[in-house]
Amino acid sequence: MADPIITGNPYYIVLSIIIMCFASYTMLNMIEQLQPKERSYGFNWIIGGASVFGLGLWTMHVVSLLASDYRMVMDWSMLLVLVVCALIVYASLVVLKNQELSRGRYLFSALLMALGATMLQYISMLSESVIILKMNWLLYWLSFGVGFAGAYLAFYWLDSKSPWYKFKSCLSLGLSNMAIHQIGMHALKIEYKDILSTDLLNEYLLLLAFLLGLSTLIILSFSLTTWLAANKYSQIDERYKLLVENSMDTIALISDGKWEFMNRAGLCMFEVESETEMIGSSIYSLLDVQYHSEMAAWLAAGQAGEDVPVKLIELQWQSMQGTLLHTEMVRASSTFSGKQIEQVIIRDISERKKNEELLINSEKLSVAGQLAAGIAHEIRNPLTSLKGFLQLITSGRGNSNNFYEIMKSELVRIESIVSELLMLSKPQVYEFVHKDSRQIMADTVNLLETQAILHDVIIEFHSDYRPLWVVGVENQLKQVFINVLKNAIEAMQNGGVVTINMSLDEERGVLIRIKDQGSGIPEEQLAKIGQPFYTTKDKGTGLGLMVTYKIIDNHQGKITAESKTGVGTTFIIQLPYKQQAETSAAEATVEK
Repeated sequence: MADPIITGNPYYIVLSIIIMCFASYTMLNMIEQLQPKERSYGFNWIIGGASVFGLGLWTMHVVSLLASDYRMVMDWSMLLVLVVCALIVYASLVVLKNQELSRGRYLFSALLMALGATMLQYISMLSESVIILKMNWLLYWLSFGVGFAGAYLAFYWLDSKSPWYKFKSCLSLGLSNMAIHQIGMHALKIEYKDILSTDLLNEYLLLLAFLLGLSTLIILSFSLTTWLAANKYSQIDERYKLLVENSMDTIALISDGKWEFMNRAGLCMFEVESETEMIGSSIYSLLDVQYHSEMAAWLAAGQAGEDVPVKLIELQWQSMQGTLLHTEMVRASSTFSGKQIEQVIIRDISERKKNEELLINSEKLSVAGQLAAGIAHEIRNPLTSLKGFLQLITSGRGNSNNFYEIMKSELVRIESIVSELLMLSKPQVYEFVHKDSRQIMADTVNLLETQAILHDVIIEFHSDYRPLWVVGVENQLKQVFINVLKNAIEAMQNGGVVTINMSLDEERGVLIRIKDQGSGIPEEQLAKIGQPFYTTKDKGTGLGLMVTYKIIDNHQGKITAESKTGVGTTFIIQLPYKQQAETSAAEATVEK
C-alpha cells in the first residue's frame, strides 16, 4: 500500500503551520523596522528576525515529528544545527535588505532561505545510531524548489506592499516550510541501530517540553518587542504625517526629476484637484522655462552623494490654472529604497513679491519727495542771501557795489544746482582742485553776514596763519559751511556769537570748529543728526545736514557734533590737508 502524501496527526500539522506562520510574521515585522542609515540598529532587528525564524523552523519540525512515526534526535548537535540555520537565514535577510542588489536580491535571498530550511529539516534527523540512510534526490530537490518558491513570493509581496502583503508573505513561508518537512519525510528513509526505550522517550519528552517552552517564550518576547516597536514607529509616523500635511509650506519629494510626493499645501498652491495629477509628472512641466537650467544644476549638485550646503533659490512656477507663482525653495538629499530622493520645501512668496513692488514704488515716491525737498532747500539758501542784499540796497545801507559780485556768485550757484539736477540721469563729473579752505570760509562768512545781522548774531572768525590747503569741489565745501553756519545762526533766537576756529593738526589734518550759543541738542537727538528728514527746527527738512555729511564723506573727511543743553553746539569738520606742492598730483577729475 502506498504511503500517504501527508504524514502525521492533522492536529499537530495544523499546530506546526500556525507556529511557523507566527514565527514568519514576527520575522517580517522585525525586518520592516529597519531605518535607513542606522546600520547598528538594523543589525539588531535582522539578527532577531533570523533567530525567531530559526526557532520557528525547529519548533515546527519537532511538533511535526511528534505527529509522525519518525524518531526524534534530541542531543546538543541540534543546537549547532539551529545556530547554523539562523546564520543562513540572517544572510538571506541581509541580502534582501541590500538595495544595491535590486535585481537579484529576491533570487539570492530566497535561495539562502530555502537552503537554511532544508538543512535543518534533513540534518536534524541524523545521529550516530543511523545504520541505513536512503535519500530520494528528486524529492529533495522538489522540497528545495518549494522552499525557494515560497520564500521568493514572500519577499516579493513584502516589498510590493500589496493588499494583505504581510499575511500572504507569512502564509507563503509557513506553508512552504511545512511542505519541505512533509516532502523531506518521504525523501529520507532512516533506520536506527538502537531502540527508543520508554525511559529514554520520557527524557526526550521532558527535554522537548523544556525546549518548546523556551522557544515559545523567546518567540513571544520577540513578537511583543516587535509590536511595541511597530506601535512606537506608527506614532512617530503619524506625528510626521501631521507635521507634513498641516504645514503651510509645500513639502514634496523629487526623484529622477519627477514628483514622488506632495502634501496638501503643495496641491493647493499648484491648484491641483487630485494628487494623481502631480505624482509621477515632471517637475519641469510647471517650472518657468528660464529656470530649467538652474533647477537641473541645483538637483545635480547632490547626485554624487557628497554633502551639499543648504542653498535657498527663488523660482517661478505656473499653477495648473495658469497662475504665476513666485517661490523660494530649499532641499535635503537622502536615499529611500535604494533611490536618490530630494526632499524640498517650497514657500509661496507671491504676496511678498507684490508687497516688495509696492514698497519699491513707495520708496520711489519718497525719493521723489526727498529730491523735491532737497531742491527747495538748496535753492532757498542763495535766494535768502539775494533777498537780504536787495533789502540792504533798497534801504541804502552799505556799499552796493560790493554786493553785486556776491549776488552774482549766488545766482551762479543756483544755476549750478539746476544744472546738476538736469544731469541726474547720467554720471556727474566734478573737478577736484587745490583750495585754501580759509578763503572758502571767509567767502561764506561774508555771504551770511547779512543774515547774521538780521538775527542779531555776531560771527567771530579765527584761522591759522598758514594756508589750510584742501583738495575738493569749492562749491560743495562752501555749501557745507553755509549749512552749518546757517543752522548755528538760526539756533540762537535771541542773538549771540558764532565762533569759527580753523587750525592745522598734524594727525587729523584741517580742523574746523563752528560753535554757537544756542539752546543745545539733547544727547538722544544728537545721535540722529544727519539722518534724512530729521531736524530740530520747526520748518526744517533735515536735508541740509544730510547733504553736508555726504559731501564731507566724499572728500574723505569727517564731521562730528558736540552739544550741551543750555550751552550750545559745536560742529567739528575734519578735512585731509594737502600741501600746495602736491597740487599737480592731487588735482584730478573724479567721476561720482
